Amino acid sequence: MRAVAMFPKERQIRVIDRPSPALEADDQVKLRMLDVGVCGTDHDIAHFEYGAPPAGEPYLVMGHESLGEVIEIGSAVTGINPGDLIVTTVRRPCGRPECRPCEHDRPDFCMTGAYTERGIKGRHGFMTDEVVDHAKNMHAVPRALADIAVLTEPLTIAEKAFVELGSILTRMPWIGSELDPGKFDAKSIEKRGLNAVVLGAGPVGLLAGLACLVRGLDTWIYSRESATSSRAAWVDSVGAHYIESGTLPVDQLGKKVGNVDLIIEATGSAALTFAALPAIGKNGIMVLTGVPGRKANVTIDAEGLMRDLVLENQLLYGTVNAGPASFDHSIRDLGRFLARWPKQTRALITGRFEPDEINDVLAGGTDAIKSVIKFNAPTAGAA
Repeated sequence: MRAVAMFPKERQIRVIDRPSPALEADDQVKLRMLDVGVCGTDHDIAHFEYGAPPAGEPYLVMGHESLGEVIEIGSAVTGINPGDLIVTTVRRPCGRPECRPCEHDRPDFCMTGAYTERGIKGRHGFMTDEVVDHAKNMHAVPRALADIAVLTEPLTIAEKAFVELGSILTRMPWIGSELDPGKFDAKSIEKRGLNAVVLGAGPVGLLAGLACLVRGLDTWIYSRESATSSRAAWVDSVGAHYIESGTLPVDQLGKKVGNVDLIIEATGSAALTFAALPAIGKNGIMVLTGVPGRKANVTIDAEGLMRDLVLENQLLYGTVNAGPASFDHSIRDLGRFLARWPKQTRALITGRFEPDEINDVLAGGTDAIKSVIKFNAPTAGAA
C-alpha cells in the first residue's frame, strides 16, 4: 500500500510501498484512509525541523489530520461498524506510571513529554492507504460531513480552548454562573455581549472564528492579508469582521473592537503574539495555540505586561493537542458550521491532491487554506 514518508537522514519526502497492517488486538479497528490534511506542522516536518520516526526506523509516515472508513473491526469492538467514517486522535500516552494525565487517557496534558504522536513524533501517521488503531482513539463522523470531516482535528485546537474557557469564565459570576464547568453555553455568552479577536486567517484561525461565531461572540479576525483579499471576503461573508494588520497596530485592537474579552492566537508568531498582549481587555483572556520556531529573540515590556495582567485581572494560557471531548465537540460544531455556512465551510478545503503530489503541495503558495491528500473515496451506499 502507498504511504507518504519523511526520511530525515536523506532529507527526502516520497511515496513508498508498505505492507497492509493487520489487527493485532481484539479492540482494534482497521481503516481505509480517505482524506489527510496538510498543516503547518507538516511543513515543519518537510523542512526537517520537526518530526521523528518510530524508534529504530528510517522514516516517518506523515499526516495527523485524518478521515478514514472502517473496513474491519476486532471482536471486542462495540459502537463502531464497517462502513463508519472515523476521525482518529493523534497523541498517545507516555505509559509512565508517574504521569497521572496519561494514566487517565489524557496525553494532551502529559507530564513527562514522552508521549508519541501519529505522523509527528515516534509513531507513524495517517498519510497512507490503510491504518490500524485502537477503537478508543476513534470518533465516528456522520456521513453528511464526509467532505469536510478532515477539518475535525484542526478545529479541536479551538474546541479545547473553549472547553477550558467554560471553566475559566466561572471565575466571573455575572458571566459564568449559568455555565457548567467545562462547557461554553452560546446563549449565556450572547446575552453578555462578549467579543473575540482571532489572530491569523489560516485554517486554524478561520475555524476558530467560526467556533466563536456559533457561540454568540462578536468575532474579529486580524491578519496580514489585504482587506480586499478573498480571505477577508470570506470573513465578512460569515458575519465576522476583518482587520488588515497593516492598517492597525496589534496593540491598538481595543480602539477598534472595544474591551477585548478574548484573543485566540493562531499564527505561531511570538513577535505578533507578545505585541498583542497590551490589547487584552479588562478581565480578558488570551489563548496561545501556535508553536513558534526558535528564530529570533523577542523584546517585550515585561513590567508593563505584568502590571496589566495583575491590575486588570487578565489571563494568559497555552493549549496544545486535544482530548476526546474536543474531538466530539469538533464533529458537533462542523455540523453546525455546515448548516449555517455550507458554502464557506466547504471553501476552507481549497484543494485535494494525489499522494504523489505531496512535494508540490508542501512547496505550494500561500493562497491555499487547507490542502488535502486524498487516498480513497468513501464506499458508495455505506452506512
